[in-house]
Amino acid sequence: MRLAILGAGAVGRSVADLASEYGHDVVAVADSQSAAVDADGLDTDAVLERKAGGDAVGTGDLEDVFETDYDVLVEATPTTLDDAEPGFSHVERALTDDRHVVLANKGPVAERYEDLRALEAESAGSVRFEATVGGAIPVLSTIEDETPQAVTAVRGVLNGTANFILTRMAAEGLDYEHVLAEAQDLGVAEADPTFDVDGTDAALKFVILANVLADGGFSLEDATVEGIQNIPGSALDLAAEDGRTIRLIGEATRDSVRVGPRLVPENSALAVTGTRNIVQFETRHAGSLASSGRGAGGPETATAVLSDVGRLPRR
Repeated sequence: MRLAILGAGAVGRSVADLASEYGHDVVAVADSQSAAVDADGLDTDAVLERKAGGDAVGTGDLEDVFETDYDVLVEATPTTLDDAEPGFSHVERALTDDRHVVLANKGPVAERYEDLRALEAESAGSVRFEATVGGAIPVLSTIEDETPQAVTAVRGVLNGTANFILTRMAAEGLDYEHVLAEAQDLGVAEADPTFDVDGTDAALKFVILANVLADGGFSLEDATVEGIQNIPGSALDLAAEDGRTIRLIGEATRDSVRVGPRLVPENSALAVTGTRNIVQFETRHAGSLASSGRGAGGPETATAVLSDVGRLPRR
């Protein structure tokens, strides 16, 4: 497949770097300022070197990307809420041109799911979005394999930053502000960690899961969300005395989306530590299933993108 990659952050760069290992050619890479385009295949090492050096990735622009001969648009620009722009318009342009789309950007899937599916229905292209939920963990493909109708609920831990903070607070008896500063120093938390610690990032992922289960009907405003900012260290100490701990747990069903701090047994599968994520599936025919692993990171998320590319039909 010939890939056109929008977004040159950690995920977009990793997709460009790993594409050849999966048998794909990169014909375009664009960031917010410029684009590198070559219908015969880019020298991705040179493009990534320019990006790392602070130079423009190329001499072209966004329109040049859409006009080149590509098979799959990889939408890896930053997630935005409400109208999910500009990501949604990028997807719309590609589907209107009968190209496939693989999303790492959560916005269009969480905030405009019905619009996304309507565009797909009118296109010869397909949309896939495994990378929007759980990084390298096969969450959506598991639901697809079981069929959404056979999955009754999905729950778990889907934000590594919040999980790291809660793990450190419990292990070291430290308060939230101290551990947050540590996480920022280590690069586990962003300079502005709001989306992670207030539950928004996890909620977007569970909204996507609810949309898949129910075939739409959810956006972020439909989710009940509580973050971890107000959890005192003493709450974790009290939980530990009872053999429990606190994790930011989300749950998606066909009827609702909920994300918030929950007490879980210290030895339960949901008590993952550090930045690990876990997802549990309740199914009608196969009982409870679970997958755990790295839920974020450039190479990890890129593997989900490229796995989706491999599932697409040839144009």
